[in-house]
Amino acid sequence: MGLLKKFTATTLATVMVMSLAACGGTTDSATNNEGGDDATKTYKVATDTTFAPFDFQDETGKMVGIDIDLINAIAEDQGFQVEINSLGFDAAVQALEAGQADGVIAGMSITPQRQERYDFSEPYFDSGVVMGVKDDNEEIKKYEDLAGKKVAVKTSTEGQAFAESIKDKYGFTTVVFEDSSSMYLDVKSGNSVACFEDYPVLAYNIANNIGLKIVTEKEKGSSYGFAVKKDQNQELLTMFNEGLKNLKENGKYDEIVDKYTK
Repeated sequence: MGLLKKFTATTLATVMVMSLAACGGTTDSATNNEGGDDATKTYKVATDTTFAPFDFQDETGKMVGIDIDLINAIAEDQGFQVEINSLGFDAAVQALEAGQADGVIAGMSITPQRQERYDFSEPYFDSGVVMGVKDDNEEIKKYEDLAGKKVAVKTSTEGQAFAESIKDKYGFTTVVFEDSSSMYLDVKSGNSVACFEDYPVLAYNIANNIGLKIVTEKEKGSSYGFAVKKDQNQELLTMFNEGLKNLKENGKYDEIVDKYTK
């Protein structure tokens, strides 16, 4: 009987140790590196759906673009993982505010209003707003020509903000869309006579035959930045800035931008 009790106690002790070890696994936000004991943190990054050349799907359905390649390259440079979720701009920002995303990279302009709610990285791209019209439209060439007309804009963008800031002066109304593709189609169909869009985005799509043309000079615009929720994920923001600096120094940044803009 003494041997049986000793065996039973030893067995129970072994089971308890194994159970405690099982409870000490990695968290949901980290995955183990192969061949090592360290954990690689995985961050959830939200992005837009159609904002070429920054965020868009290629012919295979894969998300590509300057934003996508940039965040992946920075993650590799800084030794962390990213889970990219293509949600649309408004939904991406909502996910960030709800704590469902750690950061947003979606051609997001750094503005004083947004800086009150989010912390931004160093700028990674300088943009500006232009006006586009249907490629055979010879009537709309300047803002004065928009009087009494409808103009298409994409929600929550710098293009929308600029259009709203001048519409009373030039006497036009705005029609708001959730994505760039729908905005372009509205102009092509003739429902709106023009649209306002960030220069690199509109220029890229025009080069890919969307049937529009640019008729104004680029307005001075804000720069794009990577955003995290105010006072949260500062380690991610620091790594983004450090990675961006490294990519600019080693030429990888220019390689990414040139891939989509030249």
